[in-house]
Amino acid sequence: MALSKKNNTVEVSYIMSWKIKSFNELSTHELYEILQVRTRVFVVEQECAYLEVDGKDLHSYHLYKEVNGEVAAYARLLPAGVSYEEPSIGRVLVKEEYRRKGFAGELVKRGLAFIHAEWGEQTVKIQAQEYLREFYGSFGFRAITETYLEDGIPHIDMILG
Repeated sequence: MALSKKNNTVEVSYIMSWKIKSFNELSTHELYEILQVRTRVFVVEQECAYLEVDGKDLHSYHLYKEVNGEVAAYARLLPAGVSYEEPSIGRVLVKEEYRRKGFAGELVKRGLAFIHAEWGEQTVKIQAQEYLREFYGSFGFRAITETYLEDGIPHIDMILG
């Protein structure tokens, strides 16, 4: 964080950057921070005991936004054949202190852009928490299942394309 004084007011600026890396490109520090924030959000915040480290990270790309050196937003991009026949976006999160700043929408847009441009795929399938149906719908996803419980949380499968 950088502070500057201008016209007797203090301006706060943050150093922010987006990164996308394959599993093998992640440093041990980056991987540790990603797993820590995922566990904080999905296991602790949502009080959901499940296997967070599921083996799919090895085959995925990891898209994340750093703010002042810490992971503020994250999504896992899974190639076709890892979770579904189609490529997928999963583990989408924004750390609590960075929510309501537009990071989630930017995260999904960047993830979709990567899948379309780098993998040449137009169809994307996701498993979404039911309360996010409208959020994902704003990107063109449509529900393809009824609501079901996954680890005690209402989910739906959605597809784009």
